[in-house]
Amino acid sequence: MKIGLLLWITSCLGMCCGAQTFNTSGDIYLGLKKLKVLGSVLYIAAHPDDENTRLLTYFSKDRLYRTGYLSLTRGDGGQNLIGEEQGIELGLIRTQELLSARRIDGAEQFFSRAFDFGYSKTPGETFTKWDREKILSDVVWVIRKFRPDVIITRFPVTGEGGHGHHTASAILANEAFKVAADPARFPEQLSMVEPWQAKRIFFNHFNFGNTTVPEDALKLDVGGFNPVLGKSYGEIAAESRSQHKSQGFGATRTRGEAMEGFKITGGSPVSNDLFDDINLSWQRVKGGEKIEPLINQLISTFDFMQPQRSVPQLVLLFNALKAMPSSYWQEQKMKEVQNLIESSSGLWMEAYTTEQYAVQGDSIRINFVVNDRMGNSIQLHEVKMEGFDSIFSVGLVKNKNFFLNKILAVPEKKEITQPYWLQNKMEEGYYNVSNQQWIGQPDVQNAYTATIDLIIAGTHVTFLKPVKYKFTDQVKGEIYWPVVVIPMATFNELQPFYLKNSKENEQISINITANRNINVPSPVSFSSSVNSKNDTLAYQVGPFSLMKRQVYNDLISLKSLQPTTYKINLSPLYKQPGNILRSISYSHIPAITYFKPAITTIKDIDVKIYNKKIGYIVGAGDKVPESLEQMGYEVTLLSEKELSRNNLQQFDAIISGVRAFNTNEWLGKYYDKLMKYVENGGNYVVQYSQANNIRSKMGPYPFTVSGKRITDENAPVTFLKPDHPVLNFPNRITKDDFIGWKQERSIYHADNLDSHYETILRMNDAGEQPDDGSLVITPYGKGYFTYTGLVFFRELPAGVTGAYRLIANIIALNRKKEF
Repeated sequence: MKIGLLLWITSCLGMCCGAQTFNTSGDIYLGLKKLKVLGSVLYIAAHPDDENTRLLTYFSKDRLYRTGYLSLTRGDGGQNLIGEEQGIELGLIRTQELLSARRIDGAEQFFSRAFDFGYSKTPGETFTKWDREKILSDVVWVIRKFRPDVIITRFPVTGEGGHGHHTASAILANEAFKVAADPARFPEQLSMVEPWQAKRIFFNHFNFGNTTVPEDALKLDVGGFNPVLGKSYGEIAAESRSQHKSQGFGATRTRGEAMEGFKITGGSPVSNDLFDDINLSWQRVKGGEKIEPLINQLISTFDFMQPQRSVPQLVLLFNALKAMPSSYWQEQKMKEVQNLIESSSGLWMEAYTTEQYAVQGDSIRINFVVNDRMGNSIQLHEVKMEGFDSIFSVGLVKNKNFFLNKILAVPEKKEITQPYWLQNKMEEGYYNVSNQQWIGQPDVQNAYTATIDLIIAGTHVTFLKPVKYKFTDQVKGEIYWPVVVIPMATFNELQPFYLKNSKENEQISINITANRNINVPSPVSFSSSVNSKNDTLAYQVGPFSLMKRQVYNDLISLKSLQPTTYKINLSPLYKQPGNILRSISYSHIPAITYFKPAITTIKDIDVKIYNKKIGYIVGAGDKVPESLEQMGYEVTLLSEKELSRNNLQQFDAIISGVRAFNTNEWLGKYYDKLMKYVENGGNYVVQYSQANNIRSKMGPYPFTVSGKRITDENAPVTFLKPDHPVLNFPNRITKDDFIGWKQERSIYHADNLDSHYETILRMNDAGEQPDDGSLVITPYGKGYFTYTGLVFFRELPAGVTGAYRLIANIIALNRKKEF
């Protein structure tokens, strides 16, 4: 059986997309023209949102280069404007946002193993957490696989990008530019890729802060209008940029001239263009002189109204490419031709299920649909997946669906669908990825992939289609999400830790959901993970039997558990660790599912609280309210409606969530009401908002918010007013309370303070001047106002003891008697 080159459709489709991506005749026409262009460019930076989307769009849709963006991190360490997810969950969201952006601007997406551990001021600090050699090997790997003619960095190596990750990305890119060509470096890669020397590397100038584009820079106008697409590259780029919704990066569409500047930092010099002296034609490939005339004929005879007429010529080109010696451009252009065959013919191919989850040890029904909608006399030859292979000799009837249904057994040992970078325990600064071929890949592997072999114009052409979960939302209509392989039973979300001393009758809720019929003949254990003589089973449930979708519920008293880390395991019969099924869903990206081990830690923190009732003004999203409830406070979430209607004096303290003054346009309307609350004896605590988008006044006296921050989580802290109540009641704060902080100390400090404000703490990063703006307090009337940049939103969910004790003291500032 003669089978054509397999085509991987790897992009994970968004909620607004169908089972496959279809191009307009304009897209197909540009795709035909792109077949003539054998050039590639790789853009390298540190984070999601660092990329120059307008430049990527220009390269992809005007110059028609193969265009890629390598983001060294997934943006795990940033802040979240749309929800409360942090850390790896924020990285999962931003991964999908980048993939959505790339589907718009036409570039490809890659990642290294580097973890975004938060803001760092220098590349030296960055490399203390990133394993420099490992991340360099990732950059080299992507360069050797992608084989760019030109590499461009978003940032210079000299530090003007500000963030240490930014400068580090440029340092690694420039080093990899040379190393990728050296077979003595990372030789373990050379069984899969070859050394590659890009022609040159540039820094892409930008206007930011004190940095401007110099007059003598090489310049390109990337603001052109594409009449085939009916949009300017600035308009397309804005649509791409606006996918970064978790960062609040909605962008305005731009039209007209847009100059980009470039400085060469390695490779051969240029005079007019980034691609000077680079052969972009088929002359660079042995035997290519036979290919270009075929492409020219396709372009000259293309019919916008009847693109299917190009299918026989595309198949002719496909066979001509297949007959050539294997090479990078031969393989790449075969993929492009297969895409064009699919789009030009109007083929509809999908493999879907009406169940989101495939359960280990159960079965799942897969539905296949193939439709030759334009009548290209296509024959269906084969449909196969793991578990079955069906051979046909069926001529597809024009615009009639061919249906096939199969019920597949899901093996007990089939791997659960877990993002590959989360499969192993990560190091402090990078993910542990054991499979070299996975490095660089943007997304999770598909749970199931269908192979559909068609005979088109007498030639076998084989397509791979990821199996999707397909359903209809009452409001949004048809939606496609990934199919996820899950274990037979999953556990409820456990808090990362529980405070043993917070509530007298506190209980942990254990919920076990049966994803198929299960029988647990021996107990499920809730056991300490500490390996010692006292490591005994603290609690057991079962035996029990559950029907599919039934939930087993039980409660464990915190009193019965010693302070340590615990894990839940299923009976040894199933030899499975407990897994928590975690789902994240936003309307602009596909649903995200991953697994966490069913682990929690019991903590016995020495913290006393004074005052009980807290009103919490919701900001951009954080987990501080849950942490406060664990401490024993009663927390009421305050939206605009609650803030307008409630008598605020009922609250012992009101706390504004992180970035509340960035996200809530209405907050300024209640300034007077909040100040009256303070004046009458209330306690108003404002957590940080970003300096550049504050929508109203915060405190009773003037101050500004700066961009100053302390990124070293271990930075020494000086107590400026050791006798101040905030350091003494109800908990005596010592230097030990600043041990074990995570990621950073504080961000967006108060500055330009009115004389009424008292500064409490002084701290600085190494080599910098001390700053006193992380915690500022003033009495006002009978009450108190506090502004703090201390990152309680990170420290409280992480269980940092000192953060609990200090926030308890801030909440107690307006106690009813003198200290």
